[in-house]
Amino acid sequence: MAMTMNTTAMIMKIPNHNTFKSHQLFNCVKKPSCSSSSCYSENLVAAQKLVYEFNPQIPIEKALTPPSSWYTDPSFLALELHRVFYRSWQVVGYTDQLKDPQDFFSGRIGEVEFVVCRDDNGKIHAFHNVCRHHASILATGSGKKSWFVCPYHGWTYGLDGTLLKATRITGIKDFNVKEFGLVPLEVATWGPFVLLNMGKEAVHQEEVDSNVVANEWLGGSSEILSINGIDSSLSYLCRREYTIECNWKVFCDNYLDGGYHVPYAHKGLASGLQLDSYSTSLYEKVSIQRCESGSTEGTDDTHRLGSKAIYAFIYPNFMINRYGPWMDTNLVIPLAPTRCKVVFDYFLDGSLKVSFVI
Repeated sequence: MAMTMNTTAMIMKIPNHNTFKSHQLFNCVKKPSCSSSSCYSENLVAAQKLVYEFNPQIPIEKALTPPSSWYTDPSFLALELHRVFYRSWQVVGYTDQLKDPQDFFSGRIGEVEFVVCRDDNGKIHAFHNVCRHHASILATGSGKKSWFVCPYHGWTYGLDGTLLKATRITGIKDFNVKEFGLVPLEVATWGPFVLLNMGKEAVHQEEVDSNVVANEWLGGSSEILSINGIDSSLSYLCRREYTIECNWKVFCDNYLDGGYHVPYAHKGLASGLQLDSYSTSLYEKVSIQRCESGSTEGTDDTHRLGSKAIYAFIYPNFMINRYGPWMDTNLVIPLAPTRCKVVFDYFLDGSLKVSFVI
């Protein structure tokens, strides 16, 4: 009985999971000079001052590059995670990864571990990927699972997050199984994309309506993207991941320079484009760059790449490139102030066979 009491003494009660973040409870780092809470507050205040010192009202013809500290200061990255990434819809995967019941994939945004799955009834769920007992990671990678079993003490959860079994719990008074299911995250799909929002309480543990997420994520630009062939009719091909030694915004800034760097850094690409046709349209949360192809109509290049290219940036860190029968996406994930991971996913028009790629 003593062992049972010991292994369950640290069961984690989370009464308000709207304020719960896995990094706050489970990824504590000791600070030598001050307590973690006071350091955290001081760092955020310092980062906020950096923001307030910058004047966004300066006319574009007089504007300067943001201060270098925005790209190097750890406290600024912490502010971005808490004020941007944890408060907005984030693409975390694709519906192709959840085709069938019991499919799942896992990942991490900032310091928040997550797992997304499709249950036996076909519903999509998302949860903080940590056991409610001692906070071990439940699932890694992707694949199929009938349930999630904690590798530490064997606590078992259903794909709907319900706690199915708490080992050696006999004798613990007032333990209510219903209070210790996995902590849900708000999940939604739009087109081929699976999205999470860590800033909202997932009360019903059900997928958010696609029209709602389209408005909140795209700011009313969903129809424009659909018209340009960014939808669920595409077939998923493959993924490539790269770790880059730069701040995550450097990658985004490069994408958003309106083709400025293309004739110098991408001479091969530039030779296939009419760069004088390059244009940028700005919307509430999306910017769309367009450029006509420089290839002669009817040639292999136009069949392969199409007559124009569409480059859509969705705030804050997601990019969609659509050209001919192809689409690829770039997801930029901050890892440190001067390091990020970029995930490239590739799609092909559903009417074409994968052999077309070869």
